[in-house]
Amino acid sequence: MANASSSPDAKAGNSGLAPVIIKKYANRRLYNTETSSYITLDHLAGMTREGRDFQVFDARTGEDITRSVLTQIVMEGEAGGQTMLPTSFLRQIIALYGDSMQSMVPHYLEASMAAFAENQAMFRSAALKPFEQLARQNLAMFQAATEMMTGGLLRESGSKAAEKPPEKPPEKPLPSAEDVAQLKDQLAALQARIDGLKR
Repeated sequence: MANASSSPDAKAGNSGLAPVIIKKYANRRLYNTETSSYITLDHLAGMTREGRDFQVFDARTGEDITRSVLTQIVMEGEAGGQTMLPTSFLRQIIALYGDSMQSMVPHYLEASMAAFAENQAMFRSAALKPFEQLARQNLAMFQAATEMMTGGLLRESGSKAAEKPPEKPPEKPLPSAEDVAQLKDQLAALQARIDGLKR
């Protein structure tokens, strides 16, 4: 955590963009120099979730206060009912201040969160696979049905017409143009859903 704000290249690499410079004024207002507009802590939290890096500087002294602003965002999240930090964990963190192991804590926490993020990505990917497979099966069934309705029945009716007297109607009615159009629309919608699952 301690190095999160001091190593912008690590985060900037995720989005490919340089960190956004935020200035904090004495009235506690935050100014986004990229959009030339005043923003709130909620905006900064949203940027963090989107993977956009930023650095916050005191407008008067020029001091980098990114770490304290990030801590403030966490504390507001905890106070707002979205608690993620157990009381026991907070007590352990406080107890480590001034301890000989303090310097190792940021690296340990960064490695732990990186491993968590990797596992989270793998879990999401694994969770989507059954739905993608089911969608593919449904698509295959639709394609088979379309082939049967449009191609198979046409071939079958053509062969039967040659074998039987012309006055006898075919045993199975041919699909109407409207039926075929509906099947094609359903097929396109299903393909769009599969493409959405891949994202």
